[in-house]
Amino acid sequence: MVGTAVLTINARTDERDWLVQADEPLASLQLRNGGELPGLIVAPALLELVRKARHYGFKVARAIKIRDDQEAVSAWAEVKPDGEGCILTISNWQSLPANGADAGQERARQVAMARQFAELCARLGPQQDILSVESDCAELAELVERMRAAIGSPWTDFVKLPGNSHKQPVHWRLLDGAQMRLEGSDRDWQALLVPLGLPVAGSDGFELFLMAQQPLAQEAGSTASPAAAATKAERKMPGIGLEIAPVLRQPVSRIIANAETIRTQLAGPLAEEYSNYAADIASAGEHLLALIDDLTTLEMVEDEKFDPAPDQIDLADVARRAAGILGVRAREGGITIDAPKPGESAPAIGEFRRVLQILLNLVGNAVRYSPDGSQVWLRVETEGDRARVTVADQGEGLSEEEQLRVFSKFERLGRQGDGGSGLGLYISRRLAVAMGGSLTVESAKGQGARFTLELPVDPDA
Repeated sequence: MVGTAVLTINARTDERDWLVQADEPLASLQLRNGGELPGLIVAPALLELVRKARHYGFKVARAIKIRDDQEAVSAWAEVKPDGEGCILTISNWQSLPANGADAGQERARQVAMARQFAELCARLGPQQDILSVESDCAELAELVERMRAAIGSPWTDFVKLPGNSHKQPVHWRLLDGAQMRLEGSDRDWQALLVPLGLPVAGSDGFELFLMAQQPLAQEAGSTASPAAAATKAERKMPGIGLEIAPVLRQPVSRIIANAETIRTQLAGPLAEEYSNYAADIASAGEHLLALIDDLTTLEMVEDEKFDPAPDQIDLADVARRAAGILGVRAREGGITIDAPKPGESAPAIGEFRRVLQILLNLVGNAVRYSPDGSQVWLRVETEGDRARVTVADQGEGLSEEEQLRVFSKFERLGRQGDGGSGLGLYISRRLAVAMGGSLTVESAKGQGARFTLELPVDPDA
């Protein structure tokens, strides 16, 4: 129906906000975007209107916009409660071919803003299973801990989706832009899912961002959970990272978001030179935000009371996850990541998310400094009471002098303009030691580098 105008479309929903009857072209749009008929409404704008009408019990009307890979739709929607469901009358359905460039720019802007403003970020597998989750929001501290304790479970197990009774996993298009509630929070939340992998979107997993729809109304620090407050009080840190970071993140994030808006010319046409200036501002802001995050982690690992959780993990499994997360970036440079094969195992003791953090740093460095078309290897082994994972690359390698300095704080070995802070390997070694292990390097100029993370073997495995 692209390029056509449809006068009136009739549809009906039930008490679950499922679309149970729909005229064309709404029915086709529902099915094309991963929905079912009957099934939960795919279009977030229309779903929101239906939920409001049913909640308040009176007719709601509004102009809506729906966009997918094929078309951009604008229409006037009227939703009237009828029994336990609603009757939908959609008029002036205007459909135009989706402009790939414009749609891509708008999506890029949404993702850029989500990366900066989301209060919970997670990396998901192809089945939307949780691989890792991060959040600095004290309000979500308990939720994050439950999610981390359930690595491999669907992330939708931890949120409340009104009207949702789909089998797991729910199709990602139904969840992108969906409104939800989180246990422990009085605020409304919206999800943004970024599919990874080609040619099938999501074949390499997803990035998940959860954004609150209302600001957190409180005095500074008043919403921290008792456990979080006690931990913070016990550490008695001077505040170089943990105290200053939250204050800095918001203005820096706004700078990045505004620069991205200017760069993509969403506010109107702009001379190319000014668009380039905005891109430089956004890049510098992202570098500053990464540095703030590194300083926060640095403060944590240098605290004498820092004590990682002794999880039972499989180094081979964590290595495969790290390779999957960075697979897209590697393929952009024609680099192949050779991860441990399914069935390989190296049981160890270490905090899962910290081990994943170390391996993401090691694999990320290997990809960043390897020549195009080369290969990065991840190998695991167990010897005695130690389990090891080695990340090897075909990069330029390190001299003996550079090997002595590579784990030093703020050491970047003369590399300029790569966006790094020089803290990644220093933090990674501190984490390894805190978990009772070690992080070492073997290299020679022109022969690549081999970084080896060693942890205690899991005696119960």
